Amino acid sequence: MINFDNVSKTYPNGTHALHDITLHIDKGEFVFIVGASGAGKSTFLKLIMREETPTSGEITINGNKLSKLKKRHVPYLRRHMGFVFQDFRLIEKMNVFDNVAFAMRAVGESSAVIKKRVPYVLDLVGLKDKLKDRPSELSGGEQQRVSLARALVNNPEIIVADEPTGNIDPELSHEIIELLTRINSMGTTVLVVTHEHELVREFNQRVITIDKGRIVSDTADEKTYGGDEDYDEAYDDYAEDYRDSYSDSPEEAEEDEDIDISSYSAAHYADEEEDEYEAPLPQYPDNVVITPDQ
Repeated sequence: MINFDNVSKTYPNGTHALHDITLHIDKGEFVFIVGASGAGKSTFLKLIMREETPTSGEITINGNKLSKLKKRHVPYLRRHMGFVFQDFRLIEKMNVFDNVAFAMRAVGESSAVIKKRVPYVLDLVGLKDKLKDRPSELSGGEQQRVSLARALVNNPEIIVADEPTGNIDPELSHEIIELLTRINSMGTTVLVVTHEHELVREFNQRVITIDKGRIVSDTADEKTYGGDEDYDEAYDDYAEDYRDSYSDSPEEAEEDEDIDISSYSAAHYADEEEDEYEAPLPQYPDNVVITPDQ
């Protein structure tokens, strides 16, 4: 699903953000990404989102080499992903229903489908009774669940959560990760960047630790993971808080080759009737990244 092959990233100012990263994340995996602030996690996410391109090496997502991806095709790549951010990025003038529906309207979905799908997803995250509330009327945990619902509503194959528990009370952090594991159990690949090592320990998923741009530990690789003692030591070293800003002007790759995007057909929900929407969360091929300006 996601493959990094000897990927390095050096910014124009000389900062070496990533050094020779090689890893593979399978479809349906749940992976925690941990590391100190400045370790390279932000660059790692930007490369997956194609906000940045590597200086060397190759990144492949769903069989598509990102070095071959032209600028006009980036939205098609991102429609396979949903993003959850630390600062929620909800639109205050919209109520909960419209914040989530915004993601579906952005891909041209019909009003009939939106009417069914949005309550279903909000029910999934425990907010079906908050449809008409505005973000300011919600707790931090509830706002993050709205953000998660918005990321889910177009059935992404990959969820990327960037410090999803960073702005909520510690007691609610467990709840958000529980929701992400439920989503993962339905077949969605989940990547979570976090500094909350106690949560990471509790959920016993794959953990990739990045330090100074290099992978120093990967619990999927027995060669770099020696058991509980090494696990604890890694987290003691890399449990610092994280927040790197996202670039407003991503570096674009050279457009030397085209890419086959025939598989990125628009998602359609055939049933337009008004009956109750009870379908599970399948993997539709067309999704969207929604990060609206406040």
